[in-house]
Amino acid sequence: MSPLRRVCSLFALLATLPLAAEELPEWGRKVDPWVLDRLASRSEAEFLVLLGTQADLSGADRLATKAAKGRYVYERLKATAERSQPALLERLRRDGHEHRPFWVANMVWVRGDAALVEELASRDDVAHIYANPRVELDLPRRDVLAKGSGRAIEPSLAHVGAPKVFWARGFTGQGVVIGGQDTGYSWSHPALRSKYRGAAGGVDHNYNWHDAIHASIGPCGADSREPCDDNNHGTHTMGTMVGDDGEGNRIGMAPGATWIGCRNMDGGVGTPASYSECFQWFIAPTDLADRNPDPDAAPDVINNSWSCPPSEGCTDPNVLRRVVENTRKAGILVVVSAGNEGPDCETVASPAAIYDASLTVGASNNFDGITGFSSRGPVSVDGSGRLKPDVVAPGFQIRSSVLADGYDRFNGTSMAGPHVAGLAALVISAAGCLRGNVDAIERHILETAQPVLADQSCGGSGDDVPNAVYGHGAIRAALPACGDGISGAATGMALRKLVCRNRSSRPRQKVTARLGGADAWDCGAQGLSAGGGDRVKVQLTATASGGGEVGGSIEGIPKAKVVCKNQSAGGKTTIRPGDGEPWDCRGAGLAVSDGDALKVTISGKAG
Repeated sequence: MSPLRRVCSLFALLATLPLAAEELPEWGRKVDPWVLDRLASRSEAEFLVLLGTQADLSGADRLATKAAKGRYVYERLKATAERSQPALLERLRRDGHEHRPFWVANMVWVRGDAALVEELASRDDVAHIYANPRVELDLPRRDVLAKGSGRAIEPSLAHVGAPKVFWARGFTGQGVVIGGQDTGYSWSHPALRSKYRGAAGGVDHNYNWHDAIHASIGPCGADSREPCDDNNHGTHTMGTMVGDDGEGNRIGMAPGATWIGCRNMDGGVGTPASYSECFQWFIAPTDLADRNPDPDAAPDVINNSWSCPPSEGCTDPNVLRRVVENTRKAGILVVVSAGNEGPDCETVASPAAIYDASLTVGASNNFDGITGFSSRGPVSVDGSGRLKPDVVAPGFQIRSSVLADGYDRFNGTSMAGPHVAGLAALVISAAGCLRGNVDAIERHILETAQPVLADQSCGGSGDDVPNAVYGHGAIRAALPACGDGISGAATGMALRKLVCRNRSSRPRQKVTARLGGADAWDCGAQGLSAGGGDRVKVQLTATASGGGEVGGSIEGIPKAKVVCKNQSAGGKTTIRPGDGEPWDCRGAGLAVSDGDALKVTISGKAG
């Protein structure tokens, strides 16, 4: 018998016998059962080879800003892959095996036969070989509606309080970028086009769109160079996050946010490799040639309305765990739908909903009752007993955008997740200091949820909160707090006008207020959002009075530069007060008389 036939026979034996782990050959313990099963009856299979060397990203937690976290994570992941993958890649190239390397986790997608699997699993640098099955999307039911037939503001948005709490105060998601990976997106839909980052100031899909589908006979084709949706599902989810056509169809939680997208499914079918490719692109978006990655272009939050169940081949629950954890380390909130396998307990059973690093969302109706289809916890598939979902959100009869400029009502946890992703965008727009602080954003959403007791006991008492049916409860809009914001007091002058700018936000943020002779100012109270490290500029227009000091104090800009100008008599002076120290224009040499018009400019990085 030839070596290859001996290997195939061994695979057939391993796939049919219920062997305990200790009874498998050493290399076989490193291979997902799905791969063994597939190669017992087929000549080739797709699989993911995870290397033993993985990047240490613990330093990301000590970084203050999302930009710093994103660049640090990208550089560490990329360097680890470039250092440890060459020997494996050379082996695959030598015999012409189809493969694609990843750095989002240190792994390589491979198509190969049984002999190759045994060889790779026997390597010391390989930690595990995961399945890469084709996973079909659990499609929601449709109820097609004519354009414009909905209400001005969708009931689910009003129910959770987004318009009353956030929109009424001017927080609509401005300056926040939402990423979505799904069946694709109809970017020219009237409710989505003006929100697409690639349509700002002309159309440019570089860094705003990626297609992880590289072989397709569907209407979008492969490697589409512009956003395309062959299914409706993705377009619907994005509408719930940002949609607003300006003509009465206010369907999105955060209509002031912008969106970017990645297609991870072909005709509603994705794989762990296509999901991983989208996560990798979100950490450092690229141009359309998949070159020049830029972590500064990464989104603040990603919606994931898909699952990879064991029934379709994701038999190892850890297949995407490291990918999701690394994305979170980059300062990006990962929102995941819980799945539609309810009402039984322990049905939150699929990546990526099962992971601690995911913010997992179940589906409620507009009365905060759990839907029958929404998956329940706890998570048993990985032996963790982890309590999931984390929260619930409206997912029943949700009206949103679909293809051909239309609007449909869908049911599913796929519809609930986008409500939470949109809520996260509102939270960040109202409190820019939370950008990149995933723990704080998630904590705010959980702590402000409306607690709901469960009449179903899943792994514990339904009277507990959190519980395995509702998690921490039904989401509610609530303004976040940044702690000490950018503010100050004035001495010897009456403040007339305040202009605050965040020069780091995209788009740049500006707020203005008339102060009417006040002796204090507060940019945060006027709606300015600024996170640590953001470049901010404050301009005060005032009138000198009192004959003594003409200055004040600053909070929130540790190393400020203060420029005082006398607009009545001319002259200016520059002061660099120490952290928390008061400043005095007259004491620094500026000639000032009572009644003179002054302009004071304060600039620096928010602390």
